[in-house]
Amino acid sequence: METPKSVGEASTTNFVVSRPSATTDDAVAMKGCGLANLAWVGVDREELRRRLAMPEYLRLAMRDCIKRKDSTSIPDHLLLPGGAAADIAPESPMVVFINPKSGGRHGPVLKERLQQLMSEEQVFDLTEVKPHEFVRYGLACLETLAATGDECARECRERMRIMVAGGDGTVGWVLGCLGELHKDGKSNIPPVGVIPLGTGNDLSRSFSWGGSFPLAWRSAMKKTLHKATMGSVARLDSWKIVVSMPSGEVVDPPYSLKPCEETALDQSLDAQGDVPPKAKSYEGVFYNYFSIGMDAKVAYGFHHLRNEKPYLAQGPITNKIIYSSYSCTQGWFCTPCVSNPGLRGLRNIMRIHIKKANCSEWEEILIPKSVRSIVALNLDSYGSGRHPWGNLKPNYLEKRGFVEAHCDDGLIEIFGLKQGWHASFVMAQLITAKHIAQAAAVRFELRGGDWKDAFLQMDGEPWKQAMKTDYSTFVEIKKVPFQSLMINGE
Repeated sequence: METPKSVGEASTTNFVVSRPSATTDDAVAMKGCGLANLAWVGVDREELRRRLAMPEYLRLAMRDCIKRKDSTSIPDHLLLPGGAAADIAPESPMVVFINPKSGGRHGPVLKERLQQLMSEEQVFDLTEVKPHEFVRYGLACLETLAATGDECARECRERMRIMVAGGDGTVGWVLGCLGELHKDGKSNIPPVGVIPLGTGNDLSRSFSWGGSFPLAWRSAMKKTLHKATMGSVARLDSWKIVVSMPSGEVVDPPYSLKPCEETALDQSLDAQGDVPPKAKSYEGVFYNYFSIGMDAKVAYGFHHLRNEKPYLAQGPITNKIIYSSYSCTQGWFCTPCVSNPGLRGLRNIMRIHIKKANCSEWEEILIPKSVRSIVALNLDSYGSGRHPWGNLKPNYLEKRGFVEAHCDDGLIEIFGLKQGWHASFVMAQLITAKHIAQAAAVRFELRGGDWKDAFLQMDGEPWKQAMKTDYSTFVEIKKVPFQSLMINGE
């Protein structure tokens, strides 16, 4: 990966924007949470709190605005008293979002620890305060105060950084809500760092925050927060997904997909008469990957198993063991003999069109016959730190018309996995996946028949998609016009 390019001096208000240095080595990855380097210089607790904690009146005002869902009027008793000396803004004001359901349910104890290190009002439980509420009312509260001449509030808003304790889905949720600021034309978008509580933690790995929750987590949290105040900032592409299906279909999409206008598909691509007369659509944003096929089916089953039996979710290692065992029961490794062999590949139910870089025309690409799972990947980390796209040689890149993959290059990599054994060798990094395309936009067209349902997932959130024989279901992926900002953990 090429050398990062700086666009400013490292400070609390001018970020160094660089490419993340990714690794698949868990030992190196865990360094991001302070586990692999216990000899690292200790962090003074009081000094850390001084750098992170906002003045009390600002913390209370933000909480009040979020609770009332109103940032336009702030009660007088929460304002800085007239004539009082202005408070000094901390060097790196920060808030933390915690998903108590991620990983091994570390949320409650982690929340208590972070409140000790920062302040109670700057740590948000996602079951109580949603990220969009913080953006619309918490950050807006600081903007309201800044508009009245409160310099401390203005500096806190400009210097704000965010940490997310959760899995990839939780991080994506927060990033998606921060995207509202781009749409509103706001500047000073807070960059985001990660405390890995999920199973795969590929976003966390890609930006050097580690692959798992550290064993020595109490001491590691001080080091993690310290690094979050100092880390340079990298850019991350995000991808908008639109799912359009025949009206009347019942689907239970993940929370990151929301209903939208039925005409949201790109009209420049002729759907060849397969579009239903009336359709309903959902849209959302992903940061890591989108996939269709057996891997999504396994994830869907595992997701429901974990929800039905939460006592099984005792941590990332336990989750991986159960996940691997569950995948062996879903027919990926051995398709039942009674099944029609023609149904084993996704080409029986799917067509793919792509737009290449700097090209306005759609073109259809062939799906390899044996592929049973197709993944559109944004990061170079997938499935708990694996790199299925591989480090391709220059000659091969030139031959295929590819370029070196980066998470901020405006392109998404599309590859296929065959049967479970092939996927296992790919995940063991003994071979690379089946390279299909590199694209600036993608459209998948799904048509039923003997297949009644397809399984889809994005950023670890799976769902079952019903399919019609008369009309197609479309999934369209395009790059979001702005990039998210991530804090590097190195």
